[in-house]
Amino acid sequence: MEDCLFCKIAKKEMESKIIYEDEEFLAFLDLDQEEEGHTLIIPKKHFTDYHELEKETFYKLLEVAKKIEPILMNKLNKTAMTLLLNYGDSQAIKHVHLHLLPNFRYEKGTKTIEEVYDILKDEK
Repeated sequence: MEDCLFCKIAKKEMESKIIYEDEEFLAFLDLDQEEEGHTLIIPKKHFTDYHELEKETFYKLLEVAKKIEPILMNKLNKTAMTLLLNYGDSQAIKHVHLHLLPNFRYEKGTKTIEEVYDILKDEK
């Protein structure tokens, strides 16, 4: 989709703090860090919401989360992880995306997005 923010990020038309990438998916730090390490995982192909995903693509999305989660937990010294998938009106950007929220509502961090990215970027 031409005007989709996440499609532009996937095509590298917009700058982002990418911490993981493969042929089908991209993971980057959310600019609005609800928690230190708040990461979004998106399929590079546009899907409006998770109902459009084939079962295999949905499973691969979760596999990417399983790869990234220990990096976030270990490098940022976190003890909990919340995975969040919005749908409908709660979905700010209409491109399916999975939120990884380390220590969500458990322990508010103090690092900036730049500090978090510097810690994580060596693990691409």
